[in-house]
Amino acid sequence: MKILITACNGQLGVDVTDFFGKTCEVAAYKDVELDITDEQKVFDIVKKERPDVIINTAALTNVDGCETKKELAYKVNRDGAGVMARAAAAGGARLVHISTDYVFDGSSEKAYKETDEPCPKSVYGSSKLEGEKEVQKYEKSFILRTAWLYGPHGNNFVKTMMRLGKENGEAGVVTDQLGNPTSTFELVRIIDTVLKNGEYGIYHATCSGVCSWNEFAREIFRMAGMDVKVNDLTTEQFPRPAKRPAYSNLCKDKLFEVCGYKATDWHDALKEYFDYLKTENNYDK
Repeated sequence: MKILITACNGQLGVDVTDFFGKTCEVAAYKDVELDITDEQKVFDIVKKERPDVIINTAALTNVDGCETKKELAYKVNRDGAGVMARAAAAGGARLVHISTDYVFDGSSEKAYKETDEPCPKSVYGSSKLEGEKEVQKYEKSFILRTAWLYGPHGNNFVKTMMRLGKENGEAGVVTDQLGNPTSTFELVRIIDTVLKNGEYGIYHATCSGVCSWNEFAREIFRMAGMDVKVNDLTTEQFPRPAKRPAYSNLCKDKLFEVCGYKATDWHDALKEYFDYLKTENNYDK
């Protein structure tokens, strides 16, 4: 099986490339090498590579930045997704597209299912939802909604907490936003599982278990062995340009029922992340 990977230099793209590169033929393109909004370039590369699967990890994920760069957000997250879907269709490849919990408004009191009606409250969420709609026009596609993603590459919440902890010895983190912390390692495993056992459609692809950002931060410092004071904040005390979902717990029942996959608990995934950093000599208490 040959897999074409977009944004292979991104937080998720690096781990996707490493994982599938062990067992498959991989054609991996950095974002500067393959602009997913450049339809002619995308079609040319798909025609040249003739992949069986395309994994699109490219996106504009700066949630607050999307609020001020609305046109760019829609160009990448909506139009780029459409380009990838059309290119996959032209080449007969299966498409894996990564989406987000931000397609929901966070007002629910129970875990969101794939069939629940999206209602995004930010430019990022709206542009990603429009991207989903573009991808759904192609029947041989998988849409994986993930959340609170972190990994050893790129910028993320775990790295931010570690930096603030080292620099300041304390961090203020909100207690009233709940979700599913998810490692890139776990998301890659879910991608692999869906490709092997899944039916086409939308899947919620996060670690199991739900917590607040504040609880997540405390667990990060505990596992890192860092003595850091975590101050409790509310969303109102920590305003951001983009509205965050207050509750974005994603239900993974479909992932288990269709693919037989039980998502890893977020505590275990975080431990795996720190164990990896220690093994790779990238971690210094």
